[in-house]
Amino acid sequence: MLSCCLNFTPNGTPPYYPIISSHVSSYTTSSTVRSLADSAMAAAANSVRVAAAQMTSVGDIATNFSTCSRLVKEAVSAGAKMLCLPENFSYVGGMSGDSLLIAEPLDGPIMQKYCSLARESGIWLSLGGFQEKGHDDAHLRNTHVIIDDAGNIRSTYSKIHLFDVDVPGGAVYKESSFTEPGKDIAAVDSPIGRLGLTVCYDLRFPELYQKLRFQHDAQVILVPAAFTTVTGQAHWEILLRARAIETQCYVIASAQAGKHNEKRESYGETLIIDPWGTMVGRLPDRLSTGITVADIDFSLIDSVRAKMPIAKLPYVSLRCQSVAVASNKSGLSTGFHAGASRFGMLHNIVQSRTM
Repeated sequence: MLSCCLNFTPNGTPPYYPIISSHVSSYTTSSTVRSLADSAMAAAANSVRVAAAQMTSVGDIATNFSTCSRLVKEAVSAGAKMLCLPENFSYVGGMSGDSLLIAEPLDGPIMQKYCSLARESGIWLSLGGFQEKGHDDAHLRNTHVIIDDAGNIRSTYSKIHLFDVDVPGGAVYKESSFTEPGKDIAAVDSPIGRLGLTVCYDLRFPELYQKLRFQHDAQVILVPAAFTTVTGQAHWEILLRARAIETQCYVIASAQAGKHNEKRESYGETLIIDPWGTMVGRLPDRLSTGITVADIDFSLIDSVRAKMPIAKLPYVSLRCQSVAVASNKSGLSTGFHAGASRFGMLHNIVQSRTM
């Protein structure tokens, strides 16, 4: 029996591994060896490498760009086709409203520097969220931006669920006081698969992830974040694994980590999780600056979905439809309607199975 571990060289091609005789039965023929080698090559052709970054952004745009540039070089050297950077990659201020002072449109100098970085490095970038200038001087958008390897902006998503929370044992946050919520869901094709875009606090709203999978055909869902230390320690990993399992998607969660200033600290723990809920990428240190890499295996996505075909069950489409209708109603929040529709659906399923 041949035991094989498939890795990649920096240019993205699988290296040659000599067959070790002790790993092959004396009855193994040359055709068997060729078959195993062909299988390994096929697996390589059906996967692509991605990198996820972890960093501690500060209140200086140039310093953060220098850090991101170094992380890009590391990702390129590792053979990654795309690097995912965390929320607030370009700036973290001392006060909640400081971001308004540096907010820019997407064609402004900050984003254009990152477009140039992607083009010069030949790599796709996931940048989220960026402090995009809003409709007035009192508001910005928390925008997730996808840039291709030619330096073009391929897609954007403005964070829908804003972080208005009284963290137990922590601070009170009111993101909506200076941020306008997004309205549209975004998915886009890329070298690492069809991407579903989210940002940080969106993670707590599974309906968004369900729609990305079942209505927008996402294969990989991106979750750039700056979780607080309290909420991160309690919920970060379990929420990410839950989103991966229930959508049967890869989930890539790039995280801010450590102390940004005297008033702001982030949990860290950048993770890459496969469609079965297994962690396939993480940094050895939850607070360090660096990247983790993993191979997006498209055959694994297909296999998990074929063996557990949840998309074929009728109540999946009904759930997405009911959430879409609920989100357009006035008077109550989307979260309330979504929760109510989900509860009603579950009640009907249980009732039908017990009758």
